[in-house]
This record gives sequence, structure tokens and C-alpha cells, in this order.
Amino acid sequence: MSDQITAIVSICGILILVGTGLGLADRKNFSPGWLVVATALVFANDAMLTRVYGLIPDLLPDSDWNWQGKLMALVLSLGVAALGLFGWRRSGLTLRQHPGSLRSAAFVFAAYILFFLVIALAFDAGDATAETVAFQLTMPGLEEEIFYRGILLLALNEAFRGRIRLLGINWGWGALLSSLVFGLAHAFSYSAGEGFAIDPVYLALTAIPSLLAVWLRERTGSLLLPIAAHNFGNALPLML
Repeated sequence: MSDQITAIVSICGILILVGTGLGLADRKNFSPGWLVVATALVFANDAMLTRVYGLIPDLLPDSDWNWQGKLMALVLSLGVAALGLFGWRRSGLTLRQHPGSLRSAAFVFAAYILFFLVIALAFDAGDATAETVAFQLTMPGLEEEIFYRGILLLALNEAFRGRIRLLGINWGWGALLSSLVFGLAHAFSYSAGEGFAIDPVYLALTAIPSLLAVWLRERTGSLLLPIAAHNFGNALPLML
């Protein structure tokens, strides 16, 4: 687990360095405290996913998927969202959609699914076991969207308050940084024998849908469509 710790500490370091650089370029819209909160959330999320780096016993040793780690991370994210500093609705945990948002959101939702359809046709998804289908239809979207497009995006939006109106939403550095961290969490690794490595293809394949999910979250004010798109997109290769 020391390699995993090195990798996540490095990702947190990248977030701090890049975030501080961006913040110093626009100091009046920068809150360093919220950047520290966001970085702490990234580390805490990784700790839950890895069962605190193996310190908590694996209660599902025969499972092919990390149900326990995902559930632990999900519970932590929901707990953070329940705090007054965050709040359910501010974190996107609401079924209410911004008025007039669903028509334009439908096109972006379709683009998200189309992106995963292309990936499904290009890559082998492996065996579609019942557990695999059940996992992909639930855990990735629930845990990752509530964390990355929910509480982490909120924290980074508070850290960087400058906005540019583009394509129907107000973009800030929080949208780009949360997508970068999401991509690095999937594509960045470290091993004692080989050092640091990053898969640029996998980084793009995760960062691009992350930006689409950010758009859906910001346009609708809810995580409902990002969660649905994420889970359906992940399960789509197994259905073809």
C-alpha cells in the first residue's frame, strides 16, 4: 500500500501546487483554506477506497469488485455533504433541476452516452458477470459523482470564485481541477520498481466525460443526470 500512498500524496501535491499558482494569479477570487479542504477530501476519499490502505479488514474477500471501499467512500461523501459548510443541495444532492435546464441537458447527456458507446466499440469490456453489471450500474456513478462533481467541486468552486460564462454555465477553475484530479486518480500511478507513470489515453478517457458531467451538474443544479449517465455509460460496454 506504500505505492498507493505515494501516488495519492503526489496527486494531492499536484492539486496544491497547480491550485496555488492559479490562486496567486487571481488573489481576490482565491480562498487558500478551501483549497486545503479540497486536498484533504481527495486524500480522505482515497483512504476510504483502499480501506485506509489495508488497515480495515476486507469483509468481502471473494468479491471481484471493491464494494466495501466504494461504500466507505460514499458514506464519507454523504457525511461531508450533510455538514452545514457544504449542505445537501449545494453539493448537488437534490432531485430538483434548474428551470429550463433539461432540454439542453438532454443533448449533453446523449453526448456522454455516445462517448462511452465509442469506447465500448473500441475496447473489450471483459466478462459481463452478474456482479460486474450490478457494480457498474451502481457504485461508480454514485460514489464518484457525489465526490468529484458534488463535494469536491463545491470545495474547489469556493476556493476559486472567478467565473467565465460559456456554453450555458459559469465555468471556474474548480471545474477543470476537479476533472484533472478525477483523471489522475484513474491514470496516475507509482511503483517502487518503476517510479511514476501516467497513461495519457486513460487520462483523456476519464477527464473528457468528467467535464461533461460537470456541465450537467452546473446546468441542472443536481447530480441526478451525472450519476445516471456515469452508471449507464460504465455498464454500456457490458450490454453490447
